[in-house]
Amino acid sequence: MDRVVDLDEVAVVLAERAVGWTAAGLEVRRATWRDAEASWPQPLETDRDRVRDPDSVGVVISGPAETVLSVVLFRGGWADVDFVAGLDDAGCLPASDITSVSDFRTRMDQWVTRVFGSLDGVQ
Repeated sequence: MDRVVDLDEVAVVLAERAVGWTAAGLEVRRATWRDAEASWPQPLETDRDRVRDPDSVGVVISGPAETVLSVVLFRGGWADVDFVAGLDDAGCLPASDITSVSDFRTRMDQWVTRVFGSLDGVQ
């Protein structure tokens, strides 16, 4: 898999954003990592030091009324983005051709707004 996005830099973005999301009342779970070198089925690790060759990093964010956003970014430049924003509002969001950490940051902010609404300037 090509290395389009630096997952360690993405983890920094997630950690920075998590401060504001938490302050806005959201629950942000620890980032999970998957190691490309691990045997199948590849376990998810919360300790980055246990992952030699990361091929994905993910986060789950929960909010009021059972709202949830799950994002797993792959180093190849795409993400699995699943959400529940309401009883009749759930599914997957498009997330391909992510070209940089900055691009991911922008999209992550959009996904959070899509699922949880405006967080009053929190980033």
